[in-house]
Amino acid sequence: FGMTTPATIGGKVFLMFYGLLGCAATILFFNLFLERVITIIAVVLKSCHERRHNKAVLPQNGQRVSEGNKAGGAGGSGGGKGQDLAGWKPSVYCVMLILGAAAILVSCCASLMYSAAEGWGYLDSLYFCFVAFSTIGFGDMVSSQRVIYEGHATAAYRLGNFFFILTGVCCIYSLFNVISIVIKQVLNWLLRRLEAPCRCCFPRRAHHPHRHPRRNVVAPGHLRARRDPSIETDAINESETDTGRRMSGEMISMRDFLAANKV
Repeated sequence: FGMTTPATIGGKVFLMFYGLLGCAATILFFNLFLERVITIIAVVLKSCHERRHNKAVLPQNGQRVSEGNKAGGAGGSGGGKGQDLAGWKPSVYCVMLILGAAAILVSCCASLMYSAAEGWGYLDSLYFCFVAFSTIGFGDMVSSQRVIYEGHATAAYRLGNFFFILTGVCCIYSLFNVISIVIKQVLNWLLRRLEAPCRCCFPRRAHHPHRHPRRNVVAPGHLRARRDPSIETDAINESETDTGRRMSGEMISMRDFLAANKV
């Protein structure tokens, strides 16, 4: 928030070099946190999906099919459903909703602590939580600046302040990353919608075998030609993974989750 700054030349030089390593390590920590969170969300949602799928496998008389009948009689259909479950991934919108709910929950709990300890209004505390958790840090409201807090345990309050800021920043960072994926999908969808009238008015010329496909800043042209025209088209194609090339919006920690148009 700018409340504590280096005053000497040596401190300022040290801050510049320390900031290079510190900021890089912080981004790595946030990416690892995002990977673990999405892994947990994927496991929980997949288990819920499997339970709903198992309950849906019932004959018309309302009795559950035995394991032997499913293995023998179902045959190919049962194997196909098993393969669908094995490759099932949670939707990016479900992950965004869960991360948004977690960020709101952390902000509401932290606002209760700040309104009681700092004497702020609840809405002001919510505003401070968003500014602090999103690392905007205007500095108009700063927590834990008093030497002693009357009626509150100072050490416990500062520990809670550290815990809420760390948790809130991780949640908001993860939410921002997932929202960026959704924005990219929307931009890809809009570009395809805009290209459809252009193809009608200006038909394309004959394709030259040595001419490279046209590109844009969101997705390469040769990838847009292969993709399904739905909005959820942020998958990694096999041709991309073979050459080691990554999409512009792919994060290293989320490599396994950006497949099959899912996170």
